[in-house]
Amino acid sequence: MRVESIYEKGTGVMNEDFYFARGSRFGVFDGATSLSPDVYEQGCTGGYLASNIAGQVFASGEEPLLSLADKANSAICTAMQERGVDLTEKEFLWSTSAAVVNLEEDYFEWVQIGDCLVMLINEDGSHELLCGGFDHDCETLKMWQEVSKEAGGPILNVLRDQILKVRGQMNVSYGVFSGEKEALSFLNHGQRSLEGVSSILLFTDGLFLPSCDPESRCDFSRFSEIFQQGGLTGVRDYIRTIEQDDHNCCRYPRFKTHDDIAAISISF
Repeated sequence: MRVESIYEKGTGVMNEDFYFARGSRFGVFDGATSLSPDVYEQGCTGGYLASNIAGQVFASGEEPLLSLADKANSAICTAMQERGVDLTEKEFLWSTSAAVVNLEEDYFEWVQIGDCLVMLINEDGSHELLCGGFDHDCETLKMWQEVSKEAGGPILNVLRDQILKVRGQMNVSYGVFSGEKEALSFLNHGQRSLEGVSSILLFTDGLFLPSCDPESRCDFSRFSEIFQQGGLTGVRDYIRTIEQDDHNCCRYPRFKTHDDIAAISISF
């Protein structure tokens, strides 16, 4: 078994992603950019704390993945309560997406929520995503595509009302760990045989290939080709090269020039 990982800060103040590789368990977590100006100990944002709290629960726990998901979500709620976060307003909640796998001898178990993904590369070169329905930002990015060239500021300012509207749908129309009990109904979970699988990939949306069309946010066929040629590093380099020539996020609509990345590949 060969394991490759990438953990890289984007253009934000800190990397709000988290990852771990411990024994036969692996996970990536993407803390959501906070819509509140509040920061906590050592200047940490809510997104950073959410991803790290959830990640530590999965990394250190011995329970089944579904039990750890419940525990991780509850731990975020407790941490917010301890710091006086207003839990009645979704814009103030800390939240994180997640993708975790646990390997057994001839199969693996996985759990996923939000826009962290689990992807299989098979021995015949084909690929498969184990979850879908993760693109809740499509409408926002379409709006940004229309106004970005004339916009007088970053997307978080120009489209703040739209972004608040989408955040208001958290654990209503899409799921993330945010301390809300409704999050658990959005969990994706399963078991798969390892037969015919050459690699398992876990990655945050910072590793999505940039797309000119918000309705097809990432070309996963092309992603698979690049990975099979150059691993996670090859995918990262491909993305960063494209982003570097589109600082204002106009040609390839997205929230920031470079997003945080946490990614793991497990190859057999």
